[in-house]
Amino acid sequence: MTSVSVRDVSYRYEDGTLALDSLSFDVAEGERVAILGPNGAGKSTLFELLMGLQFPQKGSIQIMGEELNSKSAPRLRRLMGLVFQDPDDQIFMPRVWDDVAFGPINMGLPEGVVRENVRKALESTGLVGFDQRAPHRLSRGEKKRVAIAGVLAMEPKIVFLDEPTAELDPKGKRDLIRVLNGLHTTMLVATHEVQTALEITDRAVVIDRTKLGEGTYPELFSNPHLLERASLDVPPIPKLFELLQNDGISLGKPTSVDEAAEILRKALSRRS
Repeated sequence: MTSVSVRDVSYRYEDGTLALDSLSFDVAEGERVAILGPNGAGKSTLFELLMGLQFPQKGSIQIMGEELNSKSAPRLRRLMGLVFQDPDDQIFMPRVWDDVAFGPINMGLPEGVVRENVRKALESTGLVGFDQRAPHRLSRGEKKRVAIAGVLAMEPKIVFLDEPTAELDPKGKRDLIRVLNGLHTTMLVATHEVQTALEITDRAVVIDRTKLGEGTYPELFSNPHLLERASLDVPPIPKLFELLQNDGISLGKPTSVDEAAEILRKALSRRS
């Protein structure tokens, strides 16, 4: 089943600035897809449209097979969750437990269901024992995980994450990536960090107001000009093996350190 279908979507801001132009792509149920693009590419605007907070001026969006419009949006939003780039825009209650429980309570879920959903959300985001802590005293990475827990507690079918690793230190980034890789839901991740997208998602749609291309990461790295058009960098490992191939040393197209290490072990073993 197709979870998200975007067809020929265009949108202009009130001042006439073009934000999205004839954008089309599909996301299958259970798929993890990155929306890759530079700052100002329209990624956040796209997520607002997908959540039904704004509506396309041209084209259409379908969520779980149903057209998203002003009439269907309130109901379809219950199937989706959006994690903002800045967690301080999303968490506001005095305790972590209250923040994570806010959504389920406002959905009208029974008290027992709310408590169980909060428990599972805190567990899945590595926040067991944080329920009585004050969110404003947490690190930025911990705040991001609280924001994710608040979305997960509403049991969405689709989760949108806007620049999830922005402004995180290396440990906070590793912790968050580990949490996201443990989730089992349809996921769209908007980011300009290709390495982050590579570690979280299965494939990417590259945009800069319009779609420049899409594919798996080996496919994208085989077309470096595509990433250049979007002002994006090929990560170090794929870049290294691309340079070796340009010099006539074809060892493969790894996308991770582990894959690269295995290729090099085999190559060295054959030589010895």
